[in-house]
Amino acid sequence: MSSTTGPLGPVPEPTLTAGGAGSERRVRALPGRGASTQDAAPGSTLAFVESPVQLLNVLEWAYADALRASEDTSDVAGTVGVAHADAPRLAAGDADGSGAPAGARAGGDTGVGASANLTVIVLSPHDPMTRGQLRRMAELAREEGVRVRWEEARGGASAPFRTISGLASLLRAARRIVIGDPFSRYVQLLLNMAKARDLIVVDDGTATMEFISQLARGERLERWHRRGSRGARDLVFAPVSAGARRRLTPGQHRRVEVFSSMPVDPPPGVTVTSNTFAWTRARFGPPRLTGGTDLVGTSLVETGVVDLERYMEAVTALTREHGATRYFAHRKEATDKLHRISVEVGLEIVRPDLPLELIARRGPIGRMILSFPSTVVHTLPLALAGTGIKVAVCDVDPAWLTSHASPRAQGFLSGVTGTARDVHRLPCAPASPSQP
Repeated sequence: MSSTTGPLGPVPEPTLTAGGAGSERRVRALPGRGASTQDAAPGSTLAFVESPVQLLNVLEWAYADALRASEDTSDVAGTVGVAHADAPRLAAGDADGSGAPAGARAGGDTGVGASANLTVIVLSPHDPMTRGQLRRMAELAREEGVRVRWEEARGGASAPFRTISGLASLLRAARRIVIGDPFSRYVQLLLNMAKARDLIVVDDGTATMEFISQLARGERLERWHRRGSRGARDLVFAPVSAGARRRLTPGQHRRVEVFSSMPVDPPPGVTVTSNTFAWTRARFGPPRLTGGTDLVGTSLVETGVVDLERYMEAVTALTREHGATRYFAHRKEATDKLHRISVEVGLEIVRPDLPLELIARRGPIGRMILSFPSTVVHTLPLALAGTGIKVAVCDVDPAWLTSHASPRAQGFLSGVTGTARDVHRLPCAPASPSQP
């Protein structure tokens, strides 16, 4: 049983609506809708993204930034249109019920994109599912007045040189830089070229937690699931990585902000702003509930952290114990693994065309969502606040880890689970009947 959105990636829907299935209420964009993709003006904000979640969090940051700007220039209280999923659409200073700050709507040109003079640079990856979701998110961003520039940054040996040279003038002119993945070599190289004194890091999943920890300890920036000694390419790139780390360290003439929904303990000088998914809640839902249970997939097998057979046993056990019927696949999960889950476990495979926070907020979605340690155990309770949906997380048993998993893997995964708020903790999945 499988519900996919196309053989190579998500297929765009003809109309994007807010609310559950069958809703006719269209998404209301903030002013500046339909902005062109012209280059940013001097003093603007540049955002670099490589995944759909990063782009979603850039929109959340821009929405919060627009609210802050509105509050700074107006004494009118209650400019946030939707502060809670159950709040009425019409709020003080929200004459049309859109959930956008009234000050931002005045004049028709100060929405999410216009308020920050924001341009998003998409450094497109190879993966078809990721590219498909990125294109859908780019559509939403343009509707919000954000300039979006799509770069085939990995389209051949000469692509990086073309991309970097084409962005050089924008990097020099930008007043603020927003990034989603401080571990990306591409982003690190661009940071070394940037002149901006304001740097903002938005969530790239749970990697934000590891980034903050490494920054606080003064360590080199390295993804938590990597293992082993550094290769020749790492050594060659080491000066660039070190330069990026220095750029991400606040100083007398450099401000660093982390915009996150994760529990982080920042080093001195780093400003942390909470991502409450206010834009998502203002634009979508509340969702229609199916009454069933949905299971969220993970790419821990694909990254070499969790053994495939142990993962299959855990999915089987969770499905039988909680009556799950649908499996929301991670965009990086292998097709053959998903086929096994469909055939052997009997779950309907759903490959979302947008980040799960938006899919769940739009609905239909189950009354219970099960997940392994991942970003969604932190983000879904925020995006679904007030809907009555229960989010539960299943711990990863140390016995599931592969022999070549990073020594940091178990501690990191336990930290992801242990720091999650407003979720129900489940023990490691019980053994399925087929397990010895």
